[in-house]
Amino acid sequence: MDGVPERLSRRRVIALGGGAAVSAVACGAGVEPVGPAPDEPGSRPRFPVRTGLNLLVEGGFAALAGERIGVISNPTGVDGRYSHLVDLLHAHARDTGGLTIGGVFGPEHGFRGSAQAGDSEGSGLDARTGLTVYDAYNASQATWETLYARADVRTVVFDIQDVGSRFYTYIWTLYDSMVAAARRGLRYVVLDRPNPTGGKAYGPMMTTRFTTAVGKKEIVQQHGMTIGELARFYNGEFLPTDAGRPVELEVIECRGWEPNMMGGDTDVPWVMPSPNMPTPDSARVYPGTGMFEGVASLSEGRGTTRPFELIGGPGFDYQWSDRLNAANLPGVSFREAYFTPTFNKFANTLCAGVEVKVTHPQVFDPIRTAVAMLVEARKFPAFVWRTDSWDTARPYWIDKLSGSERLRTMIDAGASTDEIVGAWHDELAAFDVQRRPYLLYRR
Repeated sequence: MDGVPERLSRRRVIALGGGAAVSAVACGAGVEPVGPAPDEPGSRPRFPVRTGLNLLVEGGFAALAGERIGVISNPTGVDGRYSHLVDLLHAHARDTGGLTIGGVFGPEHGFRGSAQAGDSEGSGLDARTGLTVYDAYNASQATWETLYARADVRTVVFDIQDVGSRFYTYIWTLYDSMVAAARRGLRYVVLDRPNPTGGKAYGPMMTTRFTTAVGKKEIVQQHGMTIGELARFYNGEFLPTDAGRPVELEVIECRGWEPNMMGGDTDVPWVMPSPNMPTPDSARVYPGTGMFEGVASLSEGRGTTRPFELIGGPGFDYQWSDRLNAANLPGVSFREAYFTPTFNKFANTLCAGVEVKVTHPQVFDPIRTAVAMLVEARKFPAFVWRTDSWDTARPYWIDKLSGSERLRTMIDAGASTDEIVGAWHDELAAFDVQRRPYLLYRR
């Protein structure tokens, strides 16, 4: 999810008690900002945005009337009062009999969100609702078909907050579950949410040779789409081949969101989509600094209160921040930082490095920034790429994160940041054109 940790923790169980139609609903334009979000008194004004879930509830769940549904969600699937989609659906079904819930499907970290990176909660009964929760983390497309059959669902509802990066695994949960739904002839409904990194695409393209669970298809590193737009992209570009046909897809759009809005600009509540994504600031830098998962000698800040913003390790020093600040990268500054992670890489070991401080989000390019950080970090003798002994054909994890060998080999050869970023200019431009028919919000 927020990367793959080097050790997987013990699995947990959640139980504490026992095709081609595509439509979009409720498009809307941007509006004036309102007062502070209720959970953050005194914060700056924010733009009011109604998510797909908000509009589903306001419509009395009419889009799901009479359906037997399966829900793919996690703790982020909440409305403006932090009421969860599953709890709302369960109450509606109980009170009106207007729909039936066949089951809930939990992705990485689990439906209720208790598991760390690279882990799940297992299958069992949800203590609050008594509904069956199926463990869907790392589920293959064939496994998804089996889960759908076991739950006997006719419509699948997806509501998870994405953070806009190719190596964040919820978008591949979306993809595999869509393929399986198309093969079984199911309807698929996406409740859309804002992309906290905005609507602009950045970075290199995934190549087929390096596809993995953190990048299963050929999209760029920061796709710049909402989860609903991405579902439409998958449906048009990949499902006709991989599933034999597109799925019957409906996206219930956000109302009031525009692609120049970043995480924290709206009044949509921020719920951690994973344990190491605590704030919109974490999400803003993650499409770039998530690449430090691919460096063995540097912590990406797991085990601190600022994961993916704090980057450092033994053998690094103040010169790293000095060199990066001298580069005058747009929209960002670097604080000389020292920290001791409590778990993961370099647990209980003092690390020296930087804190990434975004100063102007609208001009900040997280991937260019991370490339500059890697270029300068590579000059330290302590720098070591992470290798995977179990994959001798593709041993470097950075290649799987960045999509090919190009980033690593150019950095090792001493290429500049401009040269590296320039190398993916054409493929990024082509992707921007490719995604255009599937966009729901004006760019």
